[in-house]
Amino acid sequence: MSSENQTAMPDSSLDDLLNRHFPGKVVRKDLTKLLKEGANVPVYVLEYLLGNYCASDDPVVIEEGLKTVKKVLMENYVRPDEAEKVKSSIRERTIREGRPTKIIDKVTVTLNERRDVYEAVLGNLGVKGIEVSTVFVKQFEKLLAGGIWCILTLEYFHEEEQRSSPFVLRDLKPIQIPGMDMEELYQGRKGFTEDQWIDVLLRSTGMEPANFEKKVKLHLLNRMVPFTENNYNLVELGPKGSGKSHIYKEISPNSILVSGGNTSVANLFYNMARRQVGLVGIWDVVAFDEIAGIDFKDKDGVQISKDYMASGSFARGRDSISAKASMVYVGNIDKVDTLVKTSHLFAPFPIAMIDSAFLDRFHSYIPGWEIPKLGSHSFTDRYGMISDYLAEWMREMRRQNFSDAIFKYFKLGRDLKIRDENAVKKTVSGLLKLIYPGGDYDKEAVRRCLEYALEARRRVKEQLKKIGGMEFFDVHFSYIDLETMEEKYINVPEQGGGTLIPDSALNPGVLHTVAPGTGGHLGVFRIETQITAGYGAFKTSGLGSSSAAKESAKIGFDYFQANGNKVSVSIKAGEHDYHLHVVELNNAGPSTTLTLATFVALASAVIGKPIQQQMVVLGTMSLGGNIVPVENLAESLQMAFDAGAKRLLLPMASVKDLPTIPGELFAKFQTAFYADAVDAVFKALGVQ
Repeated sequence: MSSENQTAMPDSSLDDLLNRHFPGKVVRKDLTKLLKEGANVPVYVLEYLLGNYCASDDPVVIEEGLKTVKKVLMENYVRPDEAEKVKSSIRERTIREGRPTKIIDKVTVTLNERRDVYEAVLGNLGVKGIEVSTVFVKQFEKLLAGGIWCILTLEYFHEEEQRSSPFVLRDLKPIQIPGMDMEELYQGRKGFTEDQWIDVLLRSTGMEPANFEKKVKLHLLNRMVPFTENNYNLVELGPKGSGKSHIYKEISPNSILVSGGNTSVANLFYNMARRQVGLVGIWDVVAFDEIAGIDFKDKDGVQISKDYMASGSFARGRDSISAKASMVYVGNIDKVDTLVKTSHLFAPFPIAMIDSAFLDRFHSYIPGWEIPKLGSHSFTDRYGMISDYLAEWMREMRRQNFSDAIFKYFKLGRDLKIRDENAVKKTVSGLLKLIYPGGDYDKEAVRRCLEYALEARRRVKEQLKKIGGMEFFDVHFSYIDLETMEEKYINVPEQGGGTLIPDSALNPGVLHTVAPGTGGHLGVFRIETQITAGYGAFKTSGLGSSSAAKESAKIGFDYFQANGNKVSVSIKAGEHDYHLHVVELNNAGPSTTLTLATFVALASAVIGKPIQQQMVVLGTMSLGGNIVPVENLAESLQMAFDAGAKRLLLPMASVKDLPTIPGELFAKFQTAFYADAVDAVFKALGVQ
């Protein structure tokens, strides 16, 4: 649904501003790319080193610093294919020179219950069973939950009947900045406009903002909200190659990316046997990649996730445990147009997770199909903040709350329920923390964030309406400007709606209806009728290859030929040729229930009188003209309202189903009822 953007020229003035306002905390991102090609380590590890040696705009300093970083990586970074060589080097240096060796590797620690000691596994070096001091474990809990990259000081001592590894850990230093001066950040931010600062943020994650449209930039910022907002639940589905998981794996030492596959309650939430909190208690962000493959080993996995995503706490045994980790689910989705038409946009989730109560916990749905696939031009070679600096100040922003910003200038429309309101507040708060960390936002900044947040939450709600039915019928999200009291409605692009039914007069023979399409999914249809002098020929278009849909329209035409004179004696069906064209306004597929709508549209065209403005005609009829009640009446009304209808024409046969319609929804229409097909024509045309 989105095409790749043309390559644009980057704004070089940002380089000067960054070096002026954040000296020592920026780095040229092309240096990161250069080093990344030769070392399979996260970006934040490389930029930690670059920040120590290359945080300058002086070419000489950069050149010398780059040499130093390359030397450090060459001498200390452990390449998996050179693990045996490094192990030998550690041994020889200890035995021959009595000196320890420093290496850079990912360290994961587990408790050996039999020996009652903590033991480390070094990922690239391939060594396990290294005893780790309790001091390190208490100081750096992430060692126990997924592991962290560190600079390690190792020695080698071998003893007979040794129960642990001969490698001895003398020191361990996680790769992260030592402290954070937030006042420095607030002051530095004042040197940039809003657009410039957004570009700075995107460059700091490695993206080149010059190649992205403004809406896409907001999507990329929304990916960062889980880092600034506690207990933020985000989903992003899109095509492969759009960088959905990149930021959670590479940019911050405070997030962990869990690849699709089996996971457990003990790993994610709490290990009852060890009485040890899981990933949600250790990391700021827990992201699940390839969600289609996620499978909880425990039957209650989805239920516990549901509880945690709703309240930030979960029960294990008699205890209620709280945590602040945000939950992110990313995965692939294709053929969005087809899914909108035939299913819902949570379709890639495992069946166990397609539960309306679980999915309702998501605060925002990023439409990954609107983000261009990443190419070489998508990545910047200009300056950005050192990833670790960016990660640390985002983490500090989790202490603050900007959710009250909305209500200084706006109030939310009445279709937003409590959960919707909380979701929108969290998204707005997270975006404002990123764009205005010092809190000096204005009304228009809040408006921009609010409109994005409403759309992102409505995308969730639109799918819930398809999955859970009328419980989620309130999707017409809006906000009201407290100064002007003007109300603005926010639509979701892929759903259509809002402007499908124009508020101007239609031509005779044009009619709107809501009916089930392919697979029973409701859709809005526009029937357009053209008549010419002729001998009663009838043809259709817009119904595809569906013989049932064409037969439905043909039955309506046959009934018109036989009964048109009951509407008006001037109707002589055999004196015209008819062309009926059906437009699927939101891609629901051909409908087989357009018989009555066809009859009304033909009568309107021949008489030359249009259907009433913004009217939707509901219902169909049998071969003999018997009126058939509307199926899914409440859902049909909601879809009509979303499409812009203000008037309804309903069959009397559906009166018994009126109690299924929420009162607030029914009150939004001027409603008329018809007893038979001829009566439907009179009511549709507004004729007594």
